[in-house]
Amino acid sequence: MKIDIWSDVACPFCYVGKRHLEAALAKFPHAKDVEVTWHSFELNPDAQKDYQEDHYTLLASKYGMTREQAMANSARVADAGKAVGIDFKFDDMINTNTFNAHRLIQLAAQHGKQDEVEELLFKAYFTEGKHIGETATLEAIAKAAGLDADAMLQGTEFTGEVRQDEAQAQQLGIRGVPFFVFDMKYAISGAQPVEVFDQTLEKVWSETHPQIVNPTGSDDNTCADGVCNV
Repeated sequence: MKIDIWSDVACPFCYVGKRHLEAALAKFPHAKDVEVTWHSFELNPDAQKDYQEDHYTLLASKYGMTREQAMANSARVADAGKAVGIDFKFDDMINTNTFNAHRLIQLAAQHGKQDEVEELLFKAYFTEGKHIGETATLEAIAKAAGLDADAMLQGTEFTGEVRQDEAQAQQLGIRGVPFFVFDMKYAISGAQPVEVFDQTLEKVWSETHPQIVNPTGSDDNTCADGVCNV
């Protein structure tokens, strides 16, 4: 089974959704046969690298709300994070452009370390107050994952891969993240409860791996290779 995930590391619900999927896979009996691929999606492609305003001011401006409302909304997201072991620290969060972070994720894909780098980026951005728009920060994250990203980050490598992911998202009609696609047949939009992931995993698996009912355990009444067992 293949699960394709469109996500942005600046999306708190993408972090929560990652935890929900992990919880579902932890009890899914066929988890070893599930391949997860992360795809790039920029929530704000025009985001600046550096902002003078803090997270709450930017959030209030973007959605036309008061600073107090932005803080209350963030507190509710933080509560959702605590339920799955994520310590969101919005007071320390540094808003920035995530394009280069997505290029790093594409590099990680070439080395089978996508999930590890996704986790490191989420943690750096949401709980450690690190500036993931800074090249030095991304280089340190890459090094922690055993990758050398120095040359890549100084150039334009993997730009095409990021744009390809975003173009595919448009073709699939994806307007928000996280967005999980199972075997390109079924989709989950948003950080849905773990039970929704449980049900989808079971449904997709059952459709591609039909259960054989043979209560006697024998091969009687079957024909194969030109021979009929009777």
